[in-house]
Amino acid sequence: MNTILFPRLVTRMIAELDSLSPPPETEKSAAASGTIAPVRIILADSQAIYRVGIRKVFALEDDLRVVAQAETLQNLHIAIQRFPTDIVLLEGGLLTGTHDAIPALLQAAPHVRIIVQVNETDETNTVELYRRGVRGVISRSIAPDLLVKCVRKIAQGETWIDNQSINWVIEAYRAQAVALTSPRVQPKLSDKEYAIISCVTQGMRNKEIAYHIGTTEQVVKNYLRKVYDKLGVSDRLELALYCLHHQLLKKHPAGSPTLVSKRDDQHDAQSAV
Repeated sequence: MNTILFPRLVTRMIAELDSLSPPPETEKSAAASGTIAPVRIILADSQAIYRVGIRKVFALEDDLRVVAQAETLQNLHIAIQRFPTDIVLLEGGLLTGTHDAIPALLQAAPHVRIIVQVNETDETNTVELYRRGVRGVISRSIAPDLLVKCVRKIAQGETWIDNQSINWVIEAYRAQAVALTSPRVQPKLSDKEYAIISCVTQGMRNKEIAYHIGTTEQVVKNYLRKVYDKLGVSDRLELALYCLHHQLLKKHPAGSPTLVSKRDDQHDAQSAV
């Protein structure tokens, strides 16, 4: 498979797609002897024989060290909390049926870099994995020397991607840009929703918005979910771009926010997902 390092432009595209990718970790400090500390790896795979094989591959390299193994996502969470880790080599099959497994792992260990191994690549899954913050999507049949090179590059802060996946990411970026700028019927928003949108475009956090409009942080989160659904956006960046392109707040100045009654706040808090 023809694999290259991620161009800066495509890296920015992935960041704009979701902004879930953790910031590059600084290079490990040199040990007292002057040598660079080895890259610490956790193997997360449901097949023990596969973990044994990969461990033997890394054992031949002085700068790569397997510090733990896990056969389930639950065990992986325990491992990354117990063992200082640089790289997680994760079987794609462990993600089946999950939606937020990658963000949850990165939240628990923000500096860990995740490589997902899959049996076969497809456009939707590959783009979603990169969007959620993985640093590489590779085949489970990857050659040992290429796997070693991949781990080293990602440990240095690179992103590992093949040409086909680059095309998929670029197309996803273009599709998102078109969706954000294409004309559509303006959904009906309440005064409260306009007020919250106005606060978001001013860079306020949920806690600040809650204080500003006289409600709770949970209620703000509930309103934002509704706004995202109505406007067809997925995060604050897309919301800001939508407002800019459609001049949303110019058409409906938020003014002084209308306070929602305690009854409404309680109802929204109870409806939280």
